[in-house]
Amino acid sequence: MTILDNPVWHALQTVHRAFAQGSSTAQRYQAGVLQLMGAADMKAAPFNELSDWLQVGEKLYTVGDVPVLPANWQYIKQYDCLQMVCDTKANVPQPDVVKLENANLADMLTLVNLVQPGFFYAQTPLLGDYFGIFQSGRLVAMAGERMRIDGYTEVSAVVTHPDFTGRGYAQQLVAQVVAKNLDKGVLPFLHVNAANERAVKVYEKLGFRTRRGVAFSQFELMSK
Repeated sequence: MTILDNPVWHALQTVHRAFAQGSSTAQRYQAGVLQLMGAADMKAAPFNELSDWLQVGEKLYTVGDVPVLPANWQYIKQYDCLQMVCDTKANVPQPDVVKLENANLADMLTLVNLVQPGFFYAQTPLLGDYFGIFQSGRLVAMAGERMRIDGYTEVSAVVTHPDFTGRGYAQQLVAQVVAKNLDKGVLPFLHVNAANERAVKVYEKLGFRTRRGVAFSQFELMSK
């Protein structure tokens, strides 16, 4: 198994250690940052060790193979995704791309939660750099960095406002994040819904290739 087979755990052990809460074998991202949890051994899935850092009724995702959780956790849903990696820069001009700052947070939250709700929170931008494209002062597309591991960075929050699709904005933004990381010797990876054939083709044109299938599985803590 490689690091990318268990990305949440390895992110919380390395670059994102400051955002980790939990024990020596199970950890989560701080609430308000990401609703993701991981374990050193996902088959053992010792997630009751997170009880001190969870509220009853709280829902978190695991990433990778679907774990078997203790009886006081309830399985909610699962997204079947492809994990893709990219080791080459795309020849995509990026004239419209700007780096997003703290002043853009409200616009970022509005855009992501319009297009892809449930995965982006007020403190998510602390995880890495985010880039956007504006039209008439309005943020209409963005992408950035989510899970970061020694040697790897996840490209995430790739969203475009429905009124501005089909203009190549996603390609510009992803190409920017990819180039930034490759220049630092860091391999970009991403996760995309396996059923979203259009998005998969876009990423393939940008140089991404499928590494494996992974599941984003959501669980709810029912009791402690």
